[in-house]
Amino acid sequence: MSSTSPKSAHSELPLAESTAESTAESIAEQHQLTYAEVIFWAAVIGIAGGLVATAYYYLLENSMHLVWHQLPELLQVHWPSKWLAKNYVWSTATVGGLLVGLSLYFMGLPGEVALVVDKVHDPGRIDIKQTPAMIVASLFSIVAGGSAGPEAPLVQVNGSLGGWIGTQLKLSLPTVRILTFCGMSAALGAFFGAPLGGALFALEIPHRRGLEYYEAIIPAVLAAILSFTVFRFTTGLSIGGMYHFESIPPMTLTNLLEGAVLGAVGAAVALLFVLIFRVVGYLSAPLHHQTILLATLGGLAIGLIALVFPQTLFFGEKEIDQIIEHGATYGIALLLLIGLAKMLAISCTLHSGFRGGFIFPLFYIGAAVGLAISLGFPQIHPTIAMVCLMAAVNVAITKTPISTTVILSVIADTSMVPVIVIASFTSFLLTTQVSLITTQRSRKVTAGEYQPKPSTQPAISFGVNQA
Repeated sequence: MSSTSPKSAHSELPLAESTAESTAESIAEQHQLTYAEVIFWAAVIGIAGGLVATAYYYLLENSMHLVWHQLPELLQVHWPSKWLAKNYVWSTATVGGLLVGLSLYFMGLPGEVALVVDKVHDPGRIDIKQTPAMIVASLFSIVAGGSAGPEAPLVQVNGSLGGWIGTQLKLSLPTVRILTFCGMSAALGAFFGAPLGGALFALEIPHRRGLEYYEAIIPAVLAAILSFTVFRFTTGLSIGGMYHFESIPPMTLTNLLEGAVLGAVGAAVALLFVLIFRVVGYLSAPLHHQTILLATLGGLAIGLIALVFPQTLFFGEKEIDQIIEHGATYGIALLLLIGLAKMLAISCTLHSGFRGGFIFPLFYIGAAVGLAISLGFPQIHPTIAMVCLMAAVNVAITKTPISTTVILSVIADTSMVPVIVIASFTSFLLTTQVSLITTQRSRKVTAGEYQPKPSTQPAISFGVNQA
């Protein structure tokens, strides 16, 4: 028997009718685009994304040159070169951490990958108000030497731009989401130099078991292509492979088996990284609400790790070249130690509030461990070992087997797609129960139904979870 009186039930009726009318009016106000119009706005976002990537690229390159080249040359006038060599790295990383903390404290905490993934699902866009904070914090983070790259701020800036355009046009939620994906794809297409791989990565990352927003594929790829074209034209960067691995002989069935084994090893390496990440998260948890202190200590930790292992400084894009060219002279033990140190550096970077992406740092771990495996088992070609480990480690964390295969086949400038895809899917299948991006989920989960599992550990992110 209901305890609601007729009077109270009657009094609720106007409210229900008002809500229904408001919803109907809201739906009526939403504009529906034709497919040609969607393609047009995808093109606009792609071109704008390329220009944004260009501006960020020059700002970052000039900042890096100032801090790590011009400033040390000026300081040599006042301090001996030996003193600078011992103290400049850790002191610069610490000051950088302080600046990261100050920017987060005064400008607010911008989103990270877990939040971006959540917002892509619902409400289908990223808040553009967080863009200034992300740009400033990420520049300080990357220039300070943190193990986090520029793909994260580019994804947030361009993704929020796409969503903002959709809301200004008063489009429906599904269409706004498509334009958000276009912005994210534009960022990754420019950054990776692989338009198809960048677009697929943006579409795979919201899920744990494969791409689901299939309707956004064509607009997203178009945006990535145009962004890539604009970025390469304005920066003058070359088109093609980013790295020059040693050529491999014609592949055999044995190489396919090696891909599966290396995929399993990469999954194990990723699990070790998860363990280290969670331990660092547990140790740093008491300071999560002390933004400035935590970021400063994070910078100090990054600098001290780099004193022992200089290879761990920065996010790894250029450092992978050093592994390819000189890694064989390091020896197995040192390569494995570098891989472990990089795991620790990434964990300190992300948990201390630094903003940036984790894709190339994961690639770096894979390259170091892969070369160590090749040195230990000479029958495995070093290129196969490194590229397969790069794929497997990244896939285990991000759950992006298709896009990772495409991206690595482009930037590694190799024709070993069958081996890479085997390593990627082996790692993916072995780690289906492992997820550090806790907001990854199916599109079938509607708003209000998703409840992330409670955890005391932050999800892996472009930074750390929002406080």
